[in-house]
Amino acid sequence: MMTQRNSPPEPSLVTVDGAEIATWVLEPDGPAAGEVVLCHGTPWSSQIWWTAAHDLSQDFRVFLWDMPGYGASEKSARVSVDLASQGRRLAQLVHGWGLVRPHLVAHDVGGAVALRAHLMHGIDYADLFLWDVVTLDPWGSPFFRLVSDNTEVFAQLPPALHAALLKEYIAGSSRGLLSARDIDVLARPWLDGAGQAAFYRQIAALETADTRPIVARLGEVRCRTRIGWGSADPWIPCAQAYELQARLPGPAEVVELAGIGHLAPVECPSGVITAIRTWLAAPG
Repeated sequence: MMTQRNSPPEPSLVTVDGAEIATWVLEPDGPAAGEVVLCHGTPWSSQIWWTAAHDLSQDFRVFLWDMPGYGASEKSARVSVDLASQGRRLAQLVHGWGLVRPHLVAHDVGGAVALRAHLMHGIDYADLFLWDVVTLDPWGSPFFRLVSDNTEVFAQLPPALHAALLKEYIAGSSRGLLSARDIDVLARPWLDGAGQAAFYRQIAALETADTRPIVARLGEVRCRTRIGWGSADPWIPCAQAYELQARLPGPAEVVELAGIGHLAPVECPSGVITAIRTWLAAPG
């Protein structure tokens, strides 16, 4: 459930790889137990992580960002929003933040972005927690694939039709656990003219050509990993969690959240927070 605490403060804007990126850093009152970077997916923004971020920031320095093309970051057509570009930007952000082996938690295509930064750009993590991630084929809901094949048509929809379609799409990620307010908040960045164009542009840019090289190198992951999944994810079946587990080196425990859909950080924030905290407290 999205609450008032999900409302982020004004971001710090940084330019990375030619794109203006909205970033946030939350600090504990006392010494930090480490650094946690949170990565979002599509069609979301860092807002899905704010409940978890506030909780984790009691003990950790927490770093959030909106990928270019999403949320409060730049959405202009000149900015590339493919997964390869986003992985390169994450690598540069980690360097810019001065982080050495942070804990990395990623959802949806954020998982592919985090894996690209790690495997293609040499960013080391203390550990990696992947939630309902887009990595293995097939991925993308039927609606996602339809839009991807007909982007120019959908981009021309009247605003009211776009809003209705978008909200139905967002609702379809859950098993009825998103409130009308949740859906409104999640849809808001995509509803003005720039947002509508950006929504369809980012879908068109997401291709399996950018995830297959990651899959080929999953055995090269250099940190301990854990996988979280909603058992009732309607977009990416939970069976993919176990296929991913089999491809990663070392023991990669799978945490299933019973009855939860694709958007676990919003549908079940307490379960996600508990799983992350248990993971972070375990000996590395």
